[in-house]
Amino acid sequence: MTLFLVTLFLVALGVFGMCFNIIFRKDGAFPEYEVGSNKEMRKLGIRCMKEEMAELDRTSAPSPHAGCTGSPDPSCEGCSLYKKA
Repeated sequence: MTLFLVTLFLVALGVFGMCFNIIFRKDGAFPEYEVGSNKEMRKLGIRCMKEEMAELDRTSAPSPHAGCTGSPDPSCEGCSLYKKA
Protein backbone atom coordinates (compact mmCIF):
# COMPACT_ATOMS: atom_id res chain seq x y z
CA MET A 1 0.00 0.00 0.00
CA THR A 2 2.88 2.34 0.80
CA LEU A 3 4.44 1.73 -2.60
CA PHE A 4 1.11 2.54 -4.29
CA LEU A 5 0.79 5.84 -2.40
CA VAL A 6 4.37 6.84 -3.17
CA THR A 7 3.84 6.00 -6.85
CA LEU A 8 0.55 7.91 -6.94
CA PHE A 9 2.21 10.93 -5.32
CA LEU A 10 5.11 10.88 -7.82
CA VAL A 11 2.76 10.59 -10.80
CA ALA A 12 0.59 13.44 -9.46
CA LEU A 13 3.68 15.56 -8.87
CA GLY A 14 4.89 14.87 -12.43
CA VAL A 15 1.52 15.76 -13.98
CA PHE A 16 1.33 18.95 -11.92
CA GLY A 17 4.88 19.85 -12.93
CA MET A 18 4.16 19.37 -16.62
CA CYS A 19 0.99 21.50 -16.60
CA PHE A 20 2.14 24.14 -14.06
CA ASN A 21 2.91 26.70 -16.77
CA ILE A 22 -0.44 26.17 -18.49
CA ILE A 23 -2.53 26.31 -15.31
CA PHE A 24 -0.93 29.47 -13.91
CA ARG A 25 -0.40 31.37 -17.17
CA LYS A 26 -1.90 34.87 -17.12
CA ASP A 27 -3.85 34.65 -20.37
CA GLY A 28 -4.79 30.99 -19.85
CA ALA A 29 -4.05 30.04 -23.46
CA PHE A 30 -2.06 27.09 -24.68
CA PRO A 31 1.19 27.86 -26.49
CA GLU A 32 0.79 28.00 -30.27
CA TYR A 33 2.69 25.15 -31.90
CA GLU A 34 1.17 25.34 -35.39
CA VAL A 35 3.97 26.48 -37.70
CA GLY A 36 1.70 28.57 -39.90
CA SER A 37 0.40 30.74 -37.07
CA ASN A 38 3.33 30.85 -34.60
CA LYS A 39 4.82 34.37 -34.59
CA GLU A 40 8.16 33.30 -33.15
CA MET A 41 8.69 30.65 -35.83
CA ARG A 42 7.87 33.20 -38.52
CA LYS A 43 10.48 35.56 -37.04
CA LEU A 44 13.06 32.76 -37.40
CA GLY A 45 12.03 32.20 -41.02
CA ILE A 46 10.43 28.80 -40.39
CA ARG A 47 7.43 28.36 -42.64
CA CYS A 48 4.67 25.86 -43.13
CA MET A 49 5.32 23.14 -45.71
CA LYS A 50 2.21 24.19 -47.64
CA GLU A 51 3.59 27.72 -47.98
CA GLU A 52 6.97 26.43 -49.16
CA MET A 53 5.38 24.13 -51.74
CA ALA A 54 3.15 26.97 -53.01
CA GLU A 55 6.21 29.20 -53.43
CA LEU A 56 8.09 26.45 -55.26
CA ASP A 57 5.13 25.96 -57.60
CA ARG A 58 5.01 29.70 -58.34
CA THR A 59 8.74 30.03 -58.99
CA SER A 60 9.41 26.79 -60.87
CA ALA A 61 9.65 26.73 -64.64
CA PRO A 62 6.73 25.21 -66.53
CA SER A 63 7.06 21.53 -67.34
CA PRO A 64 8.38 20.78 -70.84
CA HIS A 65 5.64 18.14 -71.08
CA ALA A 66 2.79 20.50 -70.23
CA GLY A 67 -0.12 19.68 -72.46
CA CYS A 68 1.73 16.82 -74.16
CA THR A 69 -0.41 13.75 -74.72
CA GLY A 70 2.21 11.55 -76.37
CA SER A 71 0.27 11.54 -79.62
CA PRO A 72 2.21 11.29 -82.91
CA ASP A 73 2.05 15.01 -83.63
CA PRO A 74 4.99 16.32 -85.75
CA SER A 75 5.53 19.19 -83.28
CA CYS A 76 6.16 16.68 -80.47
CA GLU A 77 8.79 14.53 -82.18
CA GLY A 78 11.54 15.75 -79.86
CA CYS A 79 9.49 14.94 -76.75
CA SER A 80 10.45 11.89 -74.71
CA LEU A 81 6.77 10.97 -74.53
CA TYR A 82 6.55 10.69 -78.31
CA LYS A 83 6.32 7.08 -79.41
CA LYS A 84 6.76 6.07 -83.02
CA ALA A 85 4.49 3.26 -84.12
